[in-house]
Amino acid sequence: MKIASSLLTGVALVGMLTVWDVPLKIVSPSLVQASAAEKKDATGLTTQQKIDLVIKHKGQFGGGDELRRFFFGDLEPLAVQPGGAGMVVNLYNKANNVTFSYCSTFDVVVAVKKGKVPKFEADEVK
Repeated sequence: MKIASSLLTGVALVGMLTVWDVPLKIVSPSLVQASAAEKKDATGLTTQQKIDLVIKHKGQFGGGDELRRFFFGDLEPLAVQPGGAGMVVNLYNKANNVTFSYCSTFDVVVAVKKGKVPKFEADEVK
């Protein structure tokens, strides 16, 4: 009898936790969407804060490491063009609609622009 009541209590708790956010979604879906839009990940930063940090550290050694850490697996190569110490790679982040120009010789981000930019101006990537 004791096992049955413990099992019933466990099932009831799981059921309550499963539907806990349903009333919030019904009453105010915009609150749920707003909180989801500003979620922070394991770094404790929002996506915009990450982009701002990459821009702040543009041209500094190790900026490429920061770029890879923040956007691991989300960067799609668009083009290679002269710049930096020879050539730079333009990497597009589809999730945030931002293009980063990266010089692997010095591991630096040399340019950042909103949108899908296959080629930066020459003075931006020098």
